Amino acid sequence: MRPLILALALLAPACSKSEPAATETAAEVTLAEMGVAEVEAKVAAGECVAVDANSESTRKKLGVVPGAILISDSETYIPKNELPADKGKALVFYCANEHCGASHDAAKKARIAGYTDVRVMPEGIAGWVKAGKTAQKI
Repeated sequence: MRPLILALALLAPACSKSEPAATETAAEVTLAEMGVAEVEAKVAAGECVAVDANSESTRKKLGVVPGAILISDSETYIPKNELPADKGKALVFYCANEHCGASHDAAKKARIAGYTDVRVMPEGIAGWVKAGKTAQKI
């Protein structure tokens, strides 16, 4: 039985690094990063969609990137229910700040669900506000 498994493994096509394998785990996902200025420019140009992974209290305190998708919770959200149907749409996840991991967790979940253009803005909404960008109040 082992030679058959080996033969099948050798015949399987290699996965692209930009697209996660169906069995890829969160620990195996690597994410590209974008800075505040780049996110602002790409969102304004319609080249990507911001995705807010913050709690409701953080959103009320600091606001959100204008037009951002507000996911329910970085741990329990279901990507197919809360993200665009187009899995090739560029998404940039953010949370509170560089000390928060919610954006990374949510972005990894999106990659595992098959979204192919997923990035994070490590500075989060705090970095957005600190850079003088307008935050939408909720």
